[in-house]
Amino acid sequence: MSHEHIYSILIVSSSAKFNMLSSYLFPIAEYWPVDTVPDAASAKQKMMERTYDIIVINTPLSDEMGPRLATEICTGSSSCVMLLTNKESYEEVKEKMDDYGVVVVSKPVSVPAVSKSLKIMCATRQRIKQIESRQKSIEKKIDEIKVLNKAKWLLIGYMKMTESEAQHYIERTAMDTRLSKAEVAKNIIRTYQDYH
Repeated sequence: MSHEHIYSILIVSSSAKFNMLSSYLFPIAEYWPVDTVPDAASAKQKMMERTYDIIVINTPLSDEMGPRLATEICTGSSSCVMLLTNKESYEEVKEKMDDYGVVVVSKPVSVPAVSKSLKIMCATRQRIKQIESRQKSIEKKIDEIKVLNKAKWLLIGYMKMTESEAQHYIERTAMDTRLSKAEVAKNIIRTYQDYH
């Protein structure tokens, strides 16, 4: 695994034995922070405080079985989820969880099996982050266009400029003041909102 990316992990487990294994399963060089909570309620509280790249649920939990929490996470966030379940219920749980993209691992867990699954999850999480980043960039550009258009229409309305004159005025002011066009546009909007 490339060490240029560090992934945050939330372990949801009421098993002290499993929690002691976590330093072997999630080495600090690749995963940080690694937070541990004992039940679903605590996990939900923790996820309100921060976003995690990967959430590992060791079933059963003290307040629920675990699959319900896994599906809630998958439908309400972009975190990747690993569900650890016993051998007896593995096939049944896996079948239900496949539709949600949950990685199901049979217990008792082995470090190689978990590591292999984690590599896939980290690659998936990295792709999700790239998509989210592109989406934010597009949303930012759309917001800038809206602000520029609003400022242009205010200049057209109040200063009787043409659209090209308004565009030129914003560009020239941005160069002269060393501000971005969006910042100049926001200043124009503030000026005319105060004026109005």
